Amino acid sequence: MKSSKEFIVETIVKTLNDLVDTLPDDQKFEPHLNTILFGTGSTIDSLTLVSFIVDLESLLSEEYSQSISLTDDRAMTREKSPFSSINDLAEYIEEIIDPALVKKM
Repeated sequence: MKSSKEFIVETIVKTLNDLVDTLPDDQKFEPHLNTILFGTGSTIDSLTLVSFIVDLESLLSEEYSQSISLTDDRAMTREKSPFSSINDLAEYIEEIIDPALVKKM
């Protein structure tokens, strides 16, 4: 059985891989836990980041049967951005998901 964080990381990586597949060959990369999503050293541009966030919110909202917003005030006012890396995003998502709805996959 996977932990909720493992499932979240897999969902993030799958969603990002789906977008990476649409990028030109010279922009493709292999996502990993430390992949920077936003800011200095980011591997994706802002438009790709927005598409990724929308796709991920949709998948997670469906999976956990709750509305999930990754760009609300709670996310934007954190000292460390949840978009610093895939790992940071997974930890943030784990924090905001209603524990009663978390599935062990």
